[in-house]
Amino acid sequence: MLPCWCMKIAVIGTGAVGGYFGGRLAQAGEDVVFVARGATLRALRENGLRVDSINGDFLIRDAHATDDPSKIGKVDYVIVGVKTWQVAEAAEAIRPLIGPNTCVLPLQNGVEAADQLASTLGAEHVLGGLCQLVAFVVEPGHIRHAAFDPLIAFGELDNRKSERVEKLRQAFERVAVRAQIPDDIHVAIWAKFLFIAPYSGVGSVTRAPIGPVRSLPETRDMLIKAMHEILALAHARGVALPEEAVTKSLANIDSLPAEATGSMQRDVLAGRPSELEAQNGAVVRLGHELGIATPVNEFIYNSLLPQEMQARSMASSG
Repeated sequence: MLPCWCMKIAVIGTGAVGGYFGGRLAQAGEDVVFVARGATLRALRENGLRVDSINGDFLIRDAHATDDPSKIGKVDYVIVGVKTWQVAEAAEAIRPLIGPNTCVLPLQNGVEAADQLASTLGAEHVLGGLCQLVAFVVEPGHIRHAAFDPLIAFGELDNRKSERVEKLRQAFERVAVRAQIPDDIHVAIWAKFLFIAPYSGVGSVTRAPIGPVRSLPETRDMLIKAMHEILALAHARGVALPEEAVTKSLANIDSLPAEATGSMQRDVLAGRPSELEAQNGAVVRLGHELGIATPVNEFIYNSLLPQEMQARSMASSG
């Protein structure tokens, strides 16, 4: 029997992000439904959700999973854990879950997911969000959290304090997940973007882990210039991202294991569709819209685009 305080939560996309954070909420006693397909759906139904974590392994043995969101009913929260290029499709799938007070939390890399969801579902239902998590899918229904203490951050798009945001933070707190409500969620999202897009992009175009990338003056300079381009975009968009965001991002890059690679980089190296459009591609698009030059990000994007188009073509034909 579920506790009387439990919330009904749908997780769209049970990969590393959705599986880990959705799994932690289920561990906290929340009524969590995982929306999945194919082998992942079968694994969840037959074996539950298994998470191996440096913060403690756990198994959600009777994981509630479906491939049809319309059978779930209205929910309190929707956690969107799909890849960036799947957000528009996910927004349509989320429609049957939306009640008067439902809020939707996107956890994608990039800066466009909340706007995409809001255009379909209404801004009143959408939070801004981000996460920091080093995890991967071992096999369908099996997630491995491999390093660092996960962080999830979220807030209202107008930065007001709200009961629904605080209630979600407390749910994560019950299973010792670091959950933060930033003073300005847009600054937090852009701060992560300033880190992840150069890190992923330079790593992808050089085909090298972060150790040599940050050590060579030539590629370190690419990282710094790409970060400054994103800082200029943030300011042009009215986001009060501080100048020291570049210094902080470089410090984060310098603290990574030498062999570290970004998730976008791993997809590129494996020939899979990647988040190129949502990361360096977004920098280029926004730069064109705002009249701001982004030559380093443009070089990265243009260099990777032929392979990205090929990977997407192969994925769609397969």
